[in-house]
Amino acid sequence: MEGIKQLLSSNIRKFGMIIALVGIVLLFQVLTNGILLKPLNVTNIIMQNSYIIVLSIGMMLVIITGEIDLSVGSVAAFVGAVAGVLLVSWELPVIVGILLCLVLGAIIGAWQGFWIAFVNIPAFIVTLAGMLIFRGLTLVVLDGKTIAPFPDGFRSLSSSFVPDLFGGSGGELQLFTIVIGIALSIVYVLSEIKLRRTDTKYEFKTLSYPLFIIKLILFIALINVFTYVLASYEGIPYVLIVLAVLITGYTFVMNKTVIGRHIYAVGGNANAAQLSGVKTKKMKFWVFVNMGVLSALCGIIFAGRLNAATPQAGNLFELDAIAAAVIGGASFTGGVGTVFGAVIGALVMGVLNNGMSLMGIGIDWQQAIKGLVLLAAVAFDVLNKNK
Repeated sequence: MEGIKQLLSSNIRKFGMIIALVGIVLLFQVLTNGILLKPLNVTNIIMQNSYIIVLSIGMMLVIITGEIDLSVGSVAAFVGAVAGVLLVSWELPVIVGILLCLVLGAIIGAWQGFWIAFVNIPAFIVTLAGMLIFRGLTLVVLDGKTIAPFPDGFRSLSSSFVPDLFGGSGGELQLFTIVIGIALSIVYVLSEIKLRRTDTKYEFKTLSYPLFIIKLILFIALINVFTYVLASYEGIPYVLIVLAVLITGYTFVMNKTVIGRHIYAVGGNANAAQLSGVKTKKMKFWVFVNMGVLSALCGIIFAGRLNAATPQAGNLFELDAIAAAVIGGASFTGGVGTVFGAVIGALVMGVLNNGMSLMGIGIDWQQAIKGLVLLAAVAFDVLNKNK
């Protein structure tokens, strides 16, 4: 029991988020009479919230540096509009169009990062201006109209599934997805054993052996139940692979690299970081370049799922991304937050949206409830710091 108490107290943010997500899932599972966790709806939750998860990862990095980005929704809409022109009107190859859109996102991020990092204009002002600029440019590019439909290759990124390599057909359990779940379980167990051996070698604090076994069993069960649910419908969506690559890559960068440590240092204390040799302005600049690329990817995914480029795309995306990051444990004072937390926060928002929609709750009440959840998350952060 003492080990469990220490584990919970030292990871109160992480476990608080997970417990909140599990509680919300169970609540809506009961209120929707079991519809929430049906394979079709679980797949819908992933695909409908994929672009918010992408944005929340980038927003988490921005908030860790102590900044904010209000322009991500407008940038996503603008890139989606440009994608419509490139792929529908000009009929460019899909790969070329996607690469050009990602480069455009990087240029937009560099533009905003320049004013924030090197001219020292507050990020709130720069990105607020960016929100207005790129929303206006979206209307200009689309001329107030909707461009559709996109080519099949473009839509497959956000709307298609990995085929069953074992020859399964529609309505059958996707065996390939089950195999992937087993393979992920093996990789997880081996990585945890290796990490535990390393921690033991250097005499770091580790879980007791019984707790370690319980942890492995719980996560293996979670991985395989999740893949079984996916396999019961159509299998693994392509967009889930994109999310897995992003989550794994950014987690590695933030936890295992010098760049990640510098980003945390900038948010923790920029002056101390600069005196320690961290190029604080350069780090902020590249964080906003990264945010621009992820906003572009968000716009591509959303346009592909909608199968249209519309002037209204990206509306309030910035609020969802900020809410996901804050609910996921980010602190507006900077220096605190994890990629895992951002994903959990985005899933909390996604399950709330989906569950309330299944219950027939109107968009007006949905917005009010999400606002209360965001306020509660910030209050939890403040109270936890005061303790």
